[in-house]
Amino acid sequence: MFNSLIKFSCRIFVIVLVFSLSSQKNTNAQSQTISVGIRLQKSINFYLENGFSVYYNSDKILSDKILFGIHYVSSRLGSAINSNAIKQDRFFFNAFYIMRSKKKLNILTGIDLGYFHADYEEPVFDDLQNQSLLLALEAGIRYNIIKRLSVNSTLGYNFITGDGTDGAGTLYPMYFQISLLCNFQK
Repeated sequence: MFNSLIKFSCRIFVIVLVFSLSSQKNTNAQSQTISVGIRLQKSINFYLENGFSVYYNSDKILSDKILFGIHYVSSRLGSAINSNAIKQDRFFFNAFYIMRSKKKLNILTGIDLGYFHADYEEPVFDDLQNQSLLLALEAGIRYNIIKRLSVNSTLGYNFITGDGTDGAGTLYPMYFQISLLCNFQK
């Protein structure tokens, strides 16, 4: 079920991207931006999870007011380095609405959809749920430092959490993140 949801989400992302690129005539005034960078994410009162982010936005999509992202974060790159912390991974997509899109400081509101997996490593924990869908809302800011460099910082809330028997017990509801991104504009 989770694999089919991820495949479905990937297809929707690609369809929206292709449609947005082909829906209007190409003019010199329109631009597209792909941003690539690192994401530092901390579940409040729990693990530090780090990873990678890729964002895409275009003047063709609601006048540069929608930002699409794909992310991978893991405690393997954070709290689980050289410790006995649980190794957990998140793979997710998101879409943000950008307020003040033409300014240096933008306000972001968005939704995340993805997949979570925890690797408990020991057979004694095999009865505990270790995977979950991700559904979260995020809100925060993006600051465009210079044309090629920007920083995102958001606070998020996961709607799907659990206690180990009913949902993954290491998926905490509140988190914050900061991303440092290099922007490539066409």
